[in-house]
Amino acid sequence: MSEFQLYLKLGIEHIADLQSYDHILFIISLCVVYPIKYWLKILILITAFTIGHSLTLALATLKLITINTDLIEFLIPATIFLTAAMNLLQKSDNFNSNLHKYKYLAALFFGLIHGMGFSNYLSSMLGASGNLVAPLFSFNIGIEIGQIIIVLIITALSLLVVDLLRVKRREWILIWSGVALGVSAVLMIDRFPW
Repeated sequence: MSEFQLYLKLGIEHIADLQSYDHILFIISLCVVYPIKYWLKILILITAFTIGHSLTLALATLKLITINTDLIEFLIPATIFLTAAMNLLQKSDNFNSNLHKYKYLAALFFGLIHGMGFSNYLSSMLGASGNLVAPLFSFNIGIEIGQIIIVLIITALSLLVVDLLRVKRREWILIWSGVALGVSAVLMIDRFPW
């Protein structure tokens, strides 16, 4: 297995691992409001997240920035909480609303926070490797692929539950957003850094 394949596989496994449920829950919260016909908006949203994620992951792994790990571990569930709260504030399927436009900026900013959370993991994997560019690149591609897998699963479930079983979309969004609010609130209390 080449180095590229190794880090690609690690990126996919790291994001799709059920022990990374906080990241999975964030991606679900980010995308649950969208019907599958808005696949391009979903892709742009998770790509904005990945751009932010990749930037701080690279900077932190290269030791160009450092942030208190306890603070980052608290901020990650805070991003889930805020994303789920935005879902509750979106009252209709108006995906051109100002709130929806802010989601792109929020996804980019929240990606910066999540990238810091992965940096310790990736730094330990890279060790004293001289070339960090290729592993960082392939790891981030793996993360993006893993996120796309999560999005495909949640949109397929949405298609089944909302479109075929006729559950109201608003109820579907409320269920997932409620789960995200509850889990993230518990995580924030548990990870409170002060």
